[in-house]
Amino acid sequence: MMIKRSALFFTLAAVIASQTAFAGTVDKAQVERIATGQLSVEWIDSDPVDVFVTDNPAGSIEQATLLSDNNHDGRYVLNVPGIDRHYFLLRDEKTKHVVTVAERVLSLERGSNFRDIGGYPGEGGKHVRWGLIYRSGASAMLTDADVQQVQALGLKQLIDLRSSEERVLAPTRIDGIPYTAVGYSMAALLKPASGGGEIRNGGAMYRNFPIFLAPHLRIVFNDLLSKNGPIVYNCSAGQDRTGFVTAMILSALGTPRDVIIQDYHLSTKYRKPVNEMPKINLVAHPNDPAASLFAKYQDDPRAAIAQPLKEADGTAFLSSAFDEIEKRWGSTDSYLEKEIGLNRVDIANLRRIYLQ
Repeated sequence: MMIKRSALFFTLAAVIASQTAFAGTVDKAQVERIATGQLSVEWIDSDPVDVFVTDNPAGSIEQATLLSDNNHDGRYVLNVPGIDRHYFLLRDEKTKHVVTVAERVLSLERGSNFRDIGGYPGEGGKHVRWGLIYRSGASAMLTDADVQQVQALGLKQLIDLRSSEERVLAPTRIDGIPYTAVGYSMAALLKPASGGGEIRNGGAMYRNFPIFLAPHLRIVFNDLLSKNGPIVYNCSAGQDRTGFVTAMILSALGTPRDVIIQDYHLSTKYRKPVNEMPKINLVAHPNDPAASLFAKYQDDPRAAIAQPLKEADGTAFLSSAFDEIEKRWGSTDSYLEKEIGLNRVDIANLRRIYLQ
């Protein structure tokens, strides 16, 4: 009988814990596009929630429009005609705790992997602000409507992480904002790897990123600290070089490593390789290593589908960059200070600006 009572006690305790785990706090909020012009907002909270919407990523409850009050469903569907970006404020009715959430990826006709890194947890229980830091694949294939949607973000800086050859093969269609790039050859990027290109090099190339991409990181962090407004940075696929830069930004903001890795793997879901590079004519680009590389991918049906960014044992390629940093600098914080030039005041300012 004692065993049965004990088992019953633990069962009841588990039920009570599951019921109260999210009490007073909106958790696991996300926005997904379920159809053209239709967004689904979902969350977990044992309390009822009020749902608000605004087109201002920094908008307050007072500035937002109430969509649903006393919502017990954990879900709300909104019809959203047009290209405007929407930010949802979810308020726990009992505690008044508010969480802001938005669609992670921009729904572009010919874009690839263009997404907001807002919403992730940062230092001190805060979260990364939405609508200020975007990561993307190449933008050479964007339609006019796509360009209009991107321009509506109010971007103040575009940092292109691609090689000199890639920028010639697939020039960006995003006009009207300051544009920065660092010249280098694709051959130099691929040299540390055992062969192939950015899609399949695995960890070998990533171990070179902390030094190779340091000039780009200094530009990115300088732009972030200048507080001019939203920025976007990109490479061709928006996964490798862009993934490393994102990892360093989120690390500086205090985002846990496992969350950084989860964001990194979203590229497999959100990449559209067919939208990343125009069809390459090798006759027009003789002796161009980048043209040869990407033409080979365009002729390979397997490259039309984004591949998982993992070693055979499941280890994320990005982990090799973190391993290299810890081997050479001791920690990511030390790397950002000694190699990128971010002191404690800079880190504090970044967290003040980009966390809420």
